[in-house]
This record gives sequence, structure tokens and C-alpha cells, in this order.
Amino acid sequence: MTLTNIYDSAYPTSINLVLLAVRLFLGLMIFSHGYAKVFRGGKLAGTAGWFNRIGMKPGKINAFMAASTELGVGVLLSLGFLTPLASAGLISVMTVAIVTVHRKNGWFIFNKGEGIEYCLSVIFMALVPGTLGAGKFSIDHVWRILKWSYATSLVVTVVVGVGGALLQLAACYRPPKQG
Repeated sequence: MTLTNIYDSAYPTSINLVLLAVRLFLGLMIFSHGYAKVFRGGKLAGTAGWFNRIGMKPGKINAFMAASTELGVGVLLSLGFLTPLASAGLISVMTVAIVTVHRKNGWFIFNKGEGIEYCLSVIFMALVPGTLGAGKFSIDHVWRILKWSYATSLVVTVVVGVGGALLQLAACYRPPKQG
């Protein structure tokens, strides 16, 4: 079996089901984070205040961008639509979270302030559908929109994901002074 691009349907049903499960987990997980930013706790105003405190300024714009990205990426991944770009969005959000909040707290998520292991796990999980495609049970498969090779899908997912994070950090991240 030679698979050449993300639309090859030669994947066995088991692989298609795993891709579906990974997409649904990632999609629903990140959607719930975006939903919480908008509708729970302090809502978008509270999220904006927190973003200002961690150095993502202006907080209101960054809170809106983060929530919108999480909601949009959640829907796209769940549906399996524009999957490499959706995976890139998730990688971008997690990269920003690592740099702004988690990196100073070490590896373990149970460390005070939560370490980077959870965010890195999500990044590596996002590489799976971003590279291999959404699988047979997806809009991508039905509509065959992006006819990319696996290598192209991987490069786009990583470059857009990390590049987007770096651009946002360069434009908006002003770490609070320690002291």
C-alpha cells in the first residue's frame, strides 16, 4: 500500500476511526476552552484582564483572538475541514500558552502554575491529523479541497502554527516585569 497524499482512502477503517477520535477529542477540547473564555467565569472581560496581567496586550483584542481561534479550530477539527490549517491554529494557541504561561513552571502539569507537558502533548497530537489528514469521516475527504502530500501538510501545519504564534508573540507579548 502506497499512500501519497492526505486523500488516499486506502487507510483501514481502524486508522480512519483513530483519526476521527483524535480530531473529535482535540476539537471538542479546544472548543470548550474558547467557550469558557466567552461564556464562563469572568467571560471575555475577565479573560481580557488575565491576558493583560500575563503580558498579552491589549488584553481585550488578544482574549477575543484566542477565544475565536479556539472556537473556530474546534469546529474545523471536529468536522475535519481544512484540517492542516485547523491543526496549525491549535499548535499556535498552545505555543503561545507555553511561552506566556507554562514554560517558567517546568515540565509537569502538576507543578505550581502548571508546566508545559499538557500543551506539548496537544501540539504533538495536532500534528497527527495535520499531517495524515482528517481521514475518511471528514469534510476534507468528501470535498477533497487540499490536495497536499503528507510532507506539504506537515510543513504547512508546523510553519503556519509556529509562525502564527511567533508573529502574535512579537506583536503582543510584553512580559510583566518580575519583582
